[in-house]
Amino acid sequence: MDNKLKKKSLAIILGLMALCLAGIIFINGHQKHETIKEAMKDAVLHEHNKISLFGILEVNPALASGFIVTAVLLVAALLIRIFVIPKFKTVPGKFQTCLELAVGYFSDLAKSNSPHQNKFLGAYLFAAGVYIFVGTCAELFGIQLITTKGHSMAMPAPLADINGAISLGVLSYLAILSGGIAANGIKGVGKTLKEFSLPISMSFRLFGALLSGLLVTELVYYYFALSFVLPVFVGIMFTLLHALIQAFVLTMLTSIFYGEVSEKEEHEEKANA
Repeated sequence: MDNKLKKKSLAIILGLMALCLAGIIFINGHQKHETIKEAMKDAVLHEHNKISLFGILEVNPALASGFIVTAVLLVAALLIRIFVIPKFKTVPGKFQTCLELAVGYFSDLAKSNSPHQNKFLGAYLFAAGVYIFVGTCAELFGIQLITTKGHSMAMPAPLADINGAISLGVLSYLAILSGGIAANGIKGVGKTLKEFSLPISMSFRLFGALLSGLLVTELVYYYFALSFVLPVFVGIMFTLLHALIQAFVLTMLTSIFYGEVSEKEEHEEKANA
């Protein structure tokens, strides 16, 4: 009986593998509507693959991704606030522990780099870090978007588009500026404006890192010889590493610069003393 079961199991596994192989060959032969050069170029510029936004505008796929990720995070935050947080216990469960560790990490990061003004900073770091991580990992789910030309494409990371990266970089810069104003008034504005290149460097660092992972994955998926097992490893590893590293880098830089501009002047501290 054991031998028969083993043979049947082996036959089922081989049959499934054959079906998967046939599906890969079939899909691979019918979905390539552009060359690798066009695919790589469009991954950066988004000149051809556009998404219809409520039938009004044609936008980059990353903008649609940004809306989807933002909506998911807002709904998740609302559900957690209504159904989970009121039921927190003194002895936390697994989900409560994970949530407290995440909040505690960003809160400690804010306090260590900005001891004077850190309440708003902790909340912003948590929001930015979660958005970067979830937005980058969203491409692992393979959510399909339909372009205006009728082609199907996987939802990209929102920050893989230069506009999304610049938006987050500028938003982080404005958060740093608010810390300077809250602590030192007009002088805080001057201290923040000295770092005028900060939003540019933060934006392009984010964009370059996420785009490199996108291009490598696109290249691996495109070629038939590499599109069997390797994409799973490459896609997951690149995505998770970029999600963790970029969330850490941006939140760390934001907290450091926020702490610098929100530090009160020495003569003001002496006067208060």
